[in-house]
Order: sequence, then structure tokens, then C-alpha cells
Amino acid sequence: MTFSDRMDQWTDFDELNNLMDYSKHKILDYVKENWRDDDFFGYQFLNGVNPMLIKCIKALPDNFQVTDDMISQYCNVNLDNEIKKGNIFLCDYKLLDGVETHEINEKQQYLVAPLVLLYKTPKEKLVPIAIQLQQKPAADNPIFLPSDSQYDWLLAKIFVRSAEFNLHQLNFHLLRTHLLAEVFAVSLLRNLPMVHPLYKLLIAHTRYTLNVNVLARNNLISEHGIFTEFAASGGDGMFQIMKRSLSSLTYKSLCIHDDIKERGMENIPNFYYRDDGCRLWDILHSFVEGILKHYYKNDKDVEQDTELQNWIRDIYQHGFHSREKSGIPQRLNSVSELVKFVTMVIFTGSVQHSAVNSGQFDFGGWMPNMPSTMQCPPPTEKGKATEDKIMAALPNKYTTRRAIDTLFLLTQTYSDAVKLGDYPEEHFTEEKPRELIKKFQQDLTKLSEKIKERNKNLPVPYEYLDPENVQNSVTI
Repeated sequence: MTFSDRMDQWTDFDELNNLMDYSKHKILDYVKENWRDDDFFGYQFLNGVNPMLIKCIKALPDNFQVTDDMISQYCNVNLDNEIKKGNIFLCDYKLLDGVETHEINEKQQYLVAPLVLLYKTPKEKLVPIAIQLQQKPAADNPIFLPSDSQYDWLLAKIFVRSAEFNLHQLNFHLLRTHLLAEVFAVSLLRNLPMVHPLYKLLIAHTRYTLNVNVLARNNLISEHGIFTEFAASGGDGMFQIMKRSLSSLTYKSLCIHDDIKERGMENIPNFYYRDDGCRLWDILHSFVEGILKHYYKNDKDVEQDTELQNWIRDIYQHGFHSREKSGIPQRLNSVSELVKFVTMVIFTGSVQHSAVNSGQFDFGGWMPNMPSTMQCPPPTEKGKATEDKIMAALPNKYTTRRAIDTLFLLTQTYSDAVKLGDYPEEHFTEEKPRELIKKFQQDLTKLSEKIKERNKNLPVPYEYLDPENVQNSVTI
């Protein structure tokens, strides 16, 4: 009998070593060896599969009552002073609050909506200093600290990582890349003829997107889909999370420079997602600007293009439910507005998808680092956690295998992959656009060389936004 057939629990962490030869996967092996460390826990909020949640705060949330005394044993700091210095960060999983969980193998599953406070140390490490597993402060909802027993602290971190799995998959991966890319693609096919310059620019960035999303609907998030079988939020919970996520989605959060500024993440060191992503945005923006300015000589050209305006209106109405608060434009009034929006469209389906998809097996292949579900309720008091209780809370062998197999599948590169900047089907015949494509490719090659050089000196190389590893569209 293989692990994939067995419904029993893991007996200890050592038994998990028998799942595969982890040494064959460099980053995954590093994760397995370092997942318990606080600084690696913090590092993953910057350069793991979800670099989108962490923000620098200007004040503690009212529902997270951390005091100086709580953290004095771990870091001898005054919280207010450190907040003013920009050294305190927060990850808030409020979108998961009260989400309905379901049964897996006739056993109730659990999901929390934690708040995580992190501190940038003088050595420029990002470490967790307090974790509250539920949103509402209460006597049975303690704030866990690094000074607690090792198993209390470890169990709290594991519950956070399970919340991370569910929110990442449904919001930052499925909704914000796959489903948005589908919205952009469908509107393109509905509204723009093949001769339209925007069609020529965008069609390569829709390749396989509709196909893979149909497969996802049928095989992953359907009533009996794989995600439903192994994730705490499978079933009704999935749609609760996606509805809430769509309601909170903004145009700014889809544009990396705006998003980084809004989260106050401009200056934190070792944030490679930000560094590589912003460079890629700039290269892409320059390319898109060159192409579109070749066809749109002034703002009036944009305003009077009815096919273009139908395209953006369709996206606003059907993709964002005509929600003004999203900041998504209802029409485009200038060349600069058009360039920024089209840059975002391409970035979402290529760069952003690579950032939130490509590392899933690296960080989730060691199950305790990113459990898809938890089988026991969160702790309501301190001093009760043991290794046995942690093992009982983690997914069983069958669920573990299903989740890891899926993460492995989602991160494979196939033989017909087309990387960002390659356009096998030549839609542009004029000399100027063809020159701009060559320049785009050269800029991407130069950035790839810089990223490879930097990665040589990193214990965990950040390769997900190396242009050589970024595909032109959402294809898996």
C-alpha cells in the first residue's frame, strides 16, 4: 500500500521523509531543513508563493493587542518606536474569518483567520513576534509568542501556513491571475478584430488560458474536484473566499509599483519579488508604450476607438461587476492610461502568475510548511501543544499526497512553453513594432543575466521572475 492509499496520520516528522527524495529538489530540501526557523518563516512572506499580503504598518490593529511586555523576551524593543521606524509588519488573513470548512474523509476540517506581527531585526531579518489565530480578541484566543513553549509556537505557525495555503490558492493564484487573465482574454475575443493593434499585441498573452481554466473548473474546484478533496476551504468555503477577495480587489493592487507603495514595502531589504517584479514591469511598460504610441498618436485616438472602449467596458462590467471602488477604469481617455492598463493585463498573466505559481512545489512539497488543511481546531490556551498533537492536526497521508501531487503538477514546464517576449506567431508586419519586440527581448535577456548573477550568492535563489522562467501567458 502506498502513501496515496492510506488514510492514517503521520506518526512524526521523520516519517514524512519517506514521501520522496527531497535532496533532488534543491529549494524544497532547503525548506524541509529550515521550515521551523523564525527567520525563514518571515522570509516566505517576501519571497515565497505569496508575497502579496505583508504590509508595513503605522499602527497596530485594534483587534491585535500586542504589548511591549509580550515581546520583550524576544526583541528588546518599544513597539511604538519600531512602528515609527518602519520595522513592524503585519499579515492579516481577515478574508478567511468565518469561512465555512467542510469534511474530508468524513472528518471535520479547520481553518483560521490569523494576524501575524513581524519585526525587521537590526540584522535585517524578518521574524514573527506575535501570532493571534482568530480575528476577535478573547480569553480563548491567546496571542502566541516566540517565548512560549516550542510546540505552542510551532503549532501557531503551522496554522498560519495552512491559512496561507488556502488564501494564496484561491485569491492570489486562482482569482488574481487565472480568472483575471480569462476576463481579459474573453473581452479581447469579443470586442477586438484580428487587425486591431491591441489584438495583435495581446493575443499571444492569452495562449492556453481559457483551456487551462476549463480544466481547473472541472478537475480542481468542482464539487468533487481535487482542491475540494484536500483543502479546508473546499466546497462552499472556496466561493466565500473568492467573493470576498473580488470585493477587495483594486486596480492599484494589480500594478506592482502602486501595490508596493500602498503596502509600505519600498525599503525592506531582500525583497526579491519586488526588485525583479518592478524591473519586469518597467521593461514591459516601455515595450507596450512603444507599440501603442506607434498606433495611437494622441489621446483623441484612444477616446475615439470604439472597439477599444468596448473592450475596457466589458472588463469593468463583467470582470469587476461595475464596482467603482475597484479603481478599474470604465473607459480609457489617454495614451498613458491605455499603456498602464495594457501593461497590467500582460503582467498579470505572465509575471504575476509566475510569481505565485512557480514556487508552489518548492514551498509546499514539505507538507508541514504549507498544509492544505488542519484536522483539529486551533488551540484555545497555551501549554497544551505536543508533537503528537501537532501530528494529529496535520493532514493525513492520503490528503498530503493528493496536495503535493497537485502542487508538483501545477509547477511543471512543458515542452511547448513560450517564454515572456517570444512571439512565434508574427502578427505585426510593420518594421517599427518588430524592432520594439527585439528590443524587448534584449532587455529581458539583460535582466535575466543580472538575476542569475545575484542568485549565485543567495542560500535560496529567487528564480521565479527570471525572464527565462516566466511564460507569456497563464498556461498551467
